[in-house]
Amino acid sequence: MSNTVDPCWHVVQTQVNGEVKAAQNLLRQGYRIYLPRYLKRRCHARKVDFVAKPLFPRYMFVAIDRAVQRWRSIQSTQGVSHLVSNGDEPAAVPSGVVRALKAREDDRGFIRMETTPAFAPGDKVRVLAGVFMDSAGLFDGMGDHDRVAILLDLLGRKVRVNLDVDLVGAA
Repeated sequence: MSNTVDPCWHVVQTQVNGEVKAAQNLLRQGYRIYLPRYLKRRCHARKVDFVAKPLFPRYMFVAIDRAVQRWRSIQSTQGVSHLVSNGDEPAAVPSGVVRALKAREDDRGFIRMETTPAFAPGDKVRVLAGVFMDSAGLFDGMGDHDRVAILLDLLGRKVRVNLDVDLVGAA
């Protein structure tokens, strides 16, 4: 494979939950791959942890040097559903997309996700899950550690409640 500054990247659709298997098999065949991942917050049994998840489930990027590599072998690679194409030719990803994604990675290689809510104080919000599910309230501000403060109307008065940022959405 020739070393270019910005290789020509293409998109591969993988089988369901087959990103890691497809990545291993494509690497074994000599392709450069990029599988952007992020840390997803998971709440289970009163415990919060973070698990690595693909940024684009069932999709990954593969760099193809069409002058040297036989790209049609990608179609029959285990874990791969198909190479995204325009007709008979693989569709190229616009220049700079992969570079921009890599620029958002932290020191462990995970894409940094924006955690600040897009609400202004006084915006109407709705609780998406938990004890106060489907309750409407007003956004009051950011609390600490990815928590938001909202004002809920409970028993005829406004009560300030701090919730995880992913439990609140626009009303």
